[in-house]
Amino acid sequence: MLRLKPIRLISCLLFPVLCCLFPVLSAAQTPIGLLPAPREAHFGQTTDLPARIVVTVPVRNDEDDFAARDLESAIKAIAPEADGSRAAQAQPPYRITLLRRDSAQAKEILARNNLSFDPAMESEGYVLLIEPHEAAIVGETGSGIFYGVQTLKQLLPLPGAPRVLPTGTVRDWPAMRYRGIDDDLSRGPFPTLEFQKHQIRVFASFKINIYSPYFEHTLLYPDQPLAAPPGSSLTPAEVAELVAYARQYHVTIVPEQEAFGHLHHVLKWELYQDDAETPHGYVLAPGQPGTLPLIKDWFSQIAQEFPSPFIHIGADETFDLGVGRTHDAVQQQGYGPVYVAFLKQIHDELAPLNRRLLFWGDIGDANPDAVPGIPKDMIAIPWEYSQSSGFDKMIEPFAKNGIETWVAPGDANWNEVFPVARTALWNIQGFIRDGQRLGSTGALTTVWNDDGEGLFNMDWYTVLFGAVAAWQPGESSIADYQDAYGAIFHRDPSGKIDDAEKELMAAHEAIANAQLHMTSDQLFWLDPWSAQGQEVSAKLLPQAHDLRIHAEQAIVLLEQARAENPALAEPGALTAMDLGARRLDLIGLKFQLAQEIASAYGEAAAQQHDAAHHDADSRALEEISSDNGRCQDLRDAYSALKAEYSQVWLGENRPYWLSNVTVRYDLAIERWQRRANQFAAATAAWQNGQGLPAPATVELPAAATTH
Repeated sequence: MLRLKPIRLISCLLFPVLCCLFPVLSAAQTPIGLLPAPREAHFGQTTDLPARIVVTVPVRNDEDDFAARDLESAIKAIAPEADGSRAAQAQPPYRITLLRRDSAQAKEILARNNLSFDPAMESEGYVLLIEPHEAAIVGETGSGIFYGVQTLKQLLPLPGAPRVLPTGTVRDWPAMRYRGIDDDLSRGPFPTLEFQKHQIRVFASFKINIYSPYFEHTLLYPDQPLAAPPGSSLTPAEVAELVAYARQYHVTIVPEQEAFGHLHHVLKWELYQDDAETPHGYVLAPGQPGTLPLIKDWFSQIAQEFPSPFIHIGADETFDLGVGRTHDAVQQQGYGPVYVAFLKQIHDELAPLNRRLLFWGDIGDANPDAVPGIPKDMIAIPWEYSQSSGFDKMIEPFAKNGIETWVAPGDANWNEVFPVARTALWNIQGFIRDGQRLGSTGALTTVWNDDGEGLFNMDWYTVLFGAVAAWQPGESSIADYQDAYGAIFHRDPSGKIDDAEKELMAAHEAIANAQLHMTSDQLFWLDPWSAQGQEVSAKLLPQAHDLRIHAEQAIVLLEQARAENPALAEPGALTAMDLGARRLDLIGLKFQLAQEIASAYGEAAAQQHDAAHHDADSRALEEISSDNGRCQDLRDAYSALKAEYSQVWLGENRPYWLSNVTVRYDLAIERWQRRANQFAAATAAWQNGQGLPAPATVELPAAATTH
């Protein structure tokens, strides 16, 4: 029995253990309801929990005190109303103790339970022991203690059943030292500081230790302020606040400032024209007098503001290299040597900052012969976002030349109305598996907002699998993750959120079955009566029913889960899921209704002079444009989604850029309202004895009316 003086006391009600939790021998053998799954876990019976829980830290320090407070907050969130009865308060409390491995109490607990603390566990590993009347978390470091707390938090009961906790032991440590998320903050959405703090809390709860915000022009440099858009850039004061906040959660912020390509929003300014490879382009030109001083100025400030041991310089997709100022050099030396020479110049220029430089590893796949020239203390991050299983060719050029690697799978959110989870999960699973096999020390799951419309609250399902796969050794099970996600992230005991995610995957599969080679984002905005829209319609319409059924079933499941448990966690992410499902559904609806309108009008026009069909034609034309007309249906759908989209955007992002997205909704709303007016006018004229105008007059393609 532990006899430790508590530093605080919490009284609260607790609820049932995770319904998907099973006794396990190891994470690889049997799925358990923990994310990431522990390296070793042995659970047996359950123990009833009393009303009170005491969290203790025998040897006070800032890190472990914070971990204790984090655990207390989780307990309060689960059971806000404590049983205040005299009988409940008289019960002995359940004790949870946080211990450093070198303490006498920790040594005694480990020895008594025949638990070892291996060298691999020293940096971030932990031991969790749950007994009928008390629990202990043992760690060598503050990180280990904190990660043990995160596992125990996931074992706290879900709403709705007896107050029990599984008893048993966990020994756990990560497979990869660096586990991160790279979040695009430069192409549209820019999160509020509060949402970034929320991201950090969630990342840390899934044992992420690297947060890498991606900057092209949205980090404010007081000496170079021109490119940073007002209202959409991170200021030095905000950086200081965010860095301090993340440190508590054992998350290191590793800023990525592009230092070679992807710099159009800097180079479009006239002040930087001498530094550009091409006029107002997006690649910095090696060899220009102002290029390295500009890079040094940026990264000197970064080094002052971010105490990370790493700095990410980007340097990917430098397609214009050799097109402008460096044309002759590339012609004479080759693309790879010119690229690597500039990479080395950046490395040498920033050497006084004493930071290890990360860079995107495009060159390994594109020009492997140039890799030996890269400084060996840099860290390459090869990236690949397909479902491919052949990731070795992207990692091996660096590994064979003694260059450390982190792998970068992708979230598959870019240019999509909702992330394509099937692609992302397979990509993350395979790339991280192969990275571990080839000695990669880190994984950086990427989120990109190429279309300017990305909403991070849609990304949790896929990016958190990146966290899980980087912690777990070998190939992580997608099925196990899918079965545990809803219970862990949303505290949903019903399984309906997991089912909703699978329905959204099936909706994307219906689009894929049409073999369009287009993103869902392109389909969402495409005019179905354009020439391209007509080609798409012929292929998509056979899949539209299945697409809509799956999207609508996801909406129903989400609403049912919310109704059953109004206190579900992460409500913003649930609203974002609903938005994604409704946008997918509108894709199918739009092509269905567009074809119905065209067919109905074509038939009415063909028989407009036949009095026997007058009533039928009148009904058909009314169904095209009226209070319940199909044009109005599409107008209303885009209008409703504009409102929901804005709600989700403002729930996580600053207002900047939102109007660049909502204007597209406005244009779609205007399009279908204009068409409704045209059809209404045509119908009124027909009712007055005039002929129906030709299809082109009401924007209908002639071909569509003959289907």
